[in-house]
Amino acid sequence: MSNPGGDWEDGTPERLYVITGGRSGDLEPSHLDLVTLIIAKSGPKPGMQPEHAAIMRMCQTPLSLAEISAYLGLPVSVVTVLLGDLLAAGRVLSRPPVAPAKLPDLALIEAVIDGLRKL
Repeated sequence: MSNPGGDWEDGTPERLYVITGGRSGDLEPSHLDLVTLIIAKSGPKPGMQPEHAAIMRMCQTPLSLAEISAYLGLPVSVVTVLLGDLLAAGRVLSRPPVAPAKLPDLALIEAVIDGLRKL
């Protein structure tokens, strides 16, 4: 490595390359976004990659992908690859974000207002 012990922001992509095994994405689409919640099914296993073990430890309670990235100090793209590995191995569960509530039909709102005015 050109800068041993340097942080990923120091311009040393070698560390990130090693962490992800040279991959830039999942083999199978995992549909993860920044607010997807991740929870570990169990604790880390002996012999796991250190970053995988760290994710397993911190996700004993649900955390978003963005939070995991911030706590690990790694780019979201790298954390997405790591989470894809854990999802494929069945070690973590992901929950998509709650869809935003749909607004009720405008005709229904007008009917309710008309009914309230008649009271």
